[in-house]
Amino acid sequence: MMYTSKIFVTVDIVLCKSSKILLIKRLKDPFKDCWALPGGFVDENEDLEDAAKRELLEETSVKVDKLTQIGAFGKPFRDPRSHTVSIAYYGEVPENTIAIAADDAKEAYWFSMNDLPELAFDHQEIIEKVLKK
Repeated sequence: MMYTSKIFVTVDIVLCKSSKILLIKRLKDPFKDCWALPGGFVDENEDLEDAAKRELLEETSVKVDKLTQIGAFGKPFRDPRSHTVSIAYYGEVPENTIAIAADDAKEAYWFSMNDLPELAFDHQEIIEKVLKK
């Protein structure tokens, strides 16, 4: 009997400019109206970094050339929809970068690293891993 995994792969992006982090306000459940890192599901046959760049562009209108993979986060129940493993990425953009919410993002805002709102999923843990580096 063949077993098919029900684990999904997502990407999350920690994008910074000077001492600010870009967050989006979620348009849909789970965590509707909560702040979160930009990100989403990896499409079939899609490279992980390409997925991160695509999701960032779709949700914030910010285009980046390079992102650095910072780790994988896959604790069961991190996403109430299903078991997901998120591959997190880090990137930096110039101070004058403007983010415009689109797709499943209701708002996009640059928050001070020292004054972040409560975050959806395990995004606080992802950000803390980046800030420790």
